[in-house]
Amino acid sequence: MTAARSINPVVEVVVPVYNEQRVLDDSIRRLHDYLATTFPYGYLITIADNDSTDGTWPLAMDLAGDLPNVRAVRLEKKGRGRALRRVWADSEADVVAYMDVDLSTDLNAFLPLVAPLLSGHSDLAIGTRLSRGSNVTRGAKREFISRGYNLLLRSTLGVRFSDAQCGFKAVRADVAQVLLPAVEDEEWFFDTELLLLAEQHGLRIHEVPVDWVDDPDSRVDILRTARDDLRGMVRVARKTLSGAARLPIPAKVQQARLPAGMARQLSSFAIVGLISTLVHLALYMGLRTVMAAFAANGLALAATAIANTAANRRFTFLVTGRARAVRHQLEGGIAFLVGLVLSTGGLAMLHLLVPGPSTHAELSAVVVANGLATLVRFLLLRAWVFNPRRAREAVG
Repeated sequence: MTAARSINPVVEVVVPVYNEQRVLDDSIRRLHDYLATTFPYGYLITIADNDSTDGTWPLAMDLAGDLPNVRAVRLEKKGRGRALRRVWADSEADVVAYMDVDLSTDLNAFLPLVAPLLSGHSDLAIGTRLSRGSNVTRGAKREFISRGYNLLLRSTLGVRFSDAQCGFKAVRADVAQVLLPAVEDEEWFFDTELLLLAEQHGLRIHEVPVDWVDDPDSRVDILRTARDDLRGMVRVARKTLSGAARLPIPAKVQQARLPAGMARQLSSFAIVGLISTLVHLALYMGLRTVMAAFAANGLALAATAIANTAANRRFTFLVTGRARAVRHQLEGGIAFLVGLVLSTGGLAMLHLLVPGPSTHAELSAVVVANGLATLVRFLLLRAWVFNPRRAREAVG
């Protein structure tokens, strides 16, 4: 793939909307004013209406008729991913981007977002709310869920990008044309899946710290989105493990390699980790109805620890037979203790910050802590418990 070489490069900004009449006019006019007065490249704003049932679509058409370089596209089904796929696939721009209609992200980050793509320095770019340079205003519940989700991605799937969910992303159009056919999700997991595929194939992801203010009237169903995201992670991990996700990326882009065996191990560990996490959360929710949060968490962790070590022993590190099985379980117990300490500490901190927190808030705290513990577990298992060098030394 080569970077866009247009004499006058164009960036197409897609704004997916569904029943957003309340903010659409102000947001599109503010975005248009920013691009028209400060953006040094050509631009096109596309309002992608996801089958709205209020006055959003008529207003979108009015804006398209009133403002230059603004157009409106109507889809007959909902889904942010569906809207982005439709517009990006047909785009003639050099770079395609999208942002949330509420403009929660400060627009001053847009030029730093797309500039590396136009210069050919990067292939994708994302805004991140989890960088030290970011300035974020949002509630504790959303903060827990966001950090927990991104930590889960890093610890189970080994990703290096920091913020998968920020609604502020851009992709070189030629890169998008390669990735889009392989992305299955049509809703909120769409851009996470896009990033997972890109990183898996060695593409360069640029991150921009952003100033971000939470929209208190957001229509996003957080719990449903979290559930769908977990399902998406399991599907992508299974697809990666089976070798089905193979895209025509040039060889020179794929020169960077993981250490020998780690790619397969990460995929297997991700599947085992996701299953363990879901079982742990289910057990926690069940036990929480009859006992305190700390006891429920400890019992749920203990119940899943032995099965997790055994599954990773067999499927991730390909160790079979009874030899050293007890030793592996005892050493794997250290990972259990790490998880117990981190999750207990997370729950304790939550109860200090939020008196009488909800079960959902407790679950978020446990997910964040277990994400950290999962990362530690993989490092311990790979570098120590199942290190082939230790096995050879034991035989010698």
